[in-house]
Amino acid sequence: MKKHLIIMMLWPSLVCAAEPLLPDGNISLPHLTITDAERMWQHKNREIQQVRDQVAGVAADKLGAAQRPNPQLSLLSQAIGTGGNHRYLHGADTILRIDQPLERGGKRDLRMRRADFSLNAAQQDLADSLRQGRVALYQAYYDLELAQEKLQISEDNAHLFAQTVDAAKLRLNAGDIAKSELSRIQVDALRAENDVRQAQNDLQQAQTSLAYQIGAEDDVQSIHAADHWPSVEKYELNTPDQIDQRPDVSAAKLRVQAAETARALAQALKTRDVTVSAQIEHNGNELESNTIGLGVSIPLFTGYEYQGETGRAESEFLAAQDDLERIRAQARTEISRARSDLEAAAELLQRFDNSLLTEAASSLNSVEFAYQHGALSIIDLLDARRTYKATLLDASNAHANYAKALIAWRYANGQGEPQ
Repeated sequence: MKKHLIIMMLWPSLVCAAEPLLPDGNISLPHLTITDAERMWQHKNREIQQVRDQVAGVAADKLGAAQRPNPQLSLLSQAIGTGGNHRYLHGADTILRIDQPLERGGKRDLRMRRADFSLNAAQQDLADSLRQGRVALYQAYYDLELAQEKLQISEDNAHLFAQTVDAAKLRLNAGDIAKSELSRIQVDALRAENDVRQAQNDLQQAQTSLAYQIGAEDDVQSIHAADHWPSVEKYELNTPDQIDQRPDVSAAKLRVQAAETARALAQALKTRDVTVSAQIEHNGNELESNTIGLGVSIPLFTGYEYQGETGRAESEFLAAQDDLERIRAQARTEISRARSDLEAAAELLQRFDNSLLTEAASSLNSVEFAYQHGALSIIDLLDARRTYKATLLDASNAHANYAKALIAWRYANGQGEPQ
């Protein structure tokens, strides 16, 4: 219950890095678009929810950092039974005392600043998890779309071979072909059936991967990607100068600031805190003998001056700086790799769309026509069909590679949401 109350209190400070949780009652899994898949992912993805919970925990730490030291109340009775008649409590001294520690050296302000930096860093971690999670979601969606296309190509190929086997049997009975030609066609027909079975397994694997991303494990087999492949578009491939705007780099910068504040807080430990106290004392042996007292206490650094804490804080500050440089280098490498992958994928896809598919279809039609008129052998026909099928599969792979490279590029350089 306390956890829920804390999350409700702190939620307005968290939503800047989080995404809205949208209902998915109107989403059709058999006709799943990438937009609907993202809505389900925002609502049901377990890794994202786990990061949100971690942000809520860091936000709760901020509440603790802002608190001042609590006073301590104590009650003491002494000299019990020392009165003249030695009765219980007769003549006892009773002291009611309150002690209030007072922090000095700006410790509370430093704690609050460190907590603010840590919370902002956690929110940036959430934003980076959303960034990386979207890339994984889109890739899983495109893998499913690719698996669907491969299954369709394999089924069409198997159906074509089945028809060819039937036609070859009629021609064999008519004496137009030798039995060896029928055997060759039947072998390729069986291979086509094996390809269909493998494609079905690949489709199930892709459905399972996407179902986990969107929390739909109970409806795996009903998931079907309905969107088309993204078309090749013009894009700016210059590496952005504002690399520090990426959430992972921003989180690392905030952790450097948090570590720097923690280092100042460790130095502030050397500033002595003061405890002030007040008390009232009642003496049971005398009437109207209540007295009050005031006191102050300070620690004496005679044996230890927090060298360990300051040394640890300095080490963590240097480590945070090193981590920032590492993450910046990783971000530049990721952007460079994404740019190279996108350039190669776009060039390959354009080659398929502009010439390869058309030439492959034209070549197959020519071979089919020549075989039907006895100008080519069955081996030439089977080779042409294999080549055409391989070209179709390669084209599907090219579409998938381009789609995944495009989404990786967009989220690597922080261009924002895909259109």
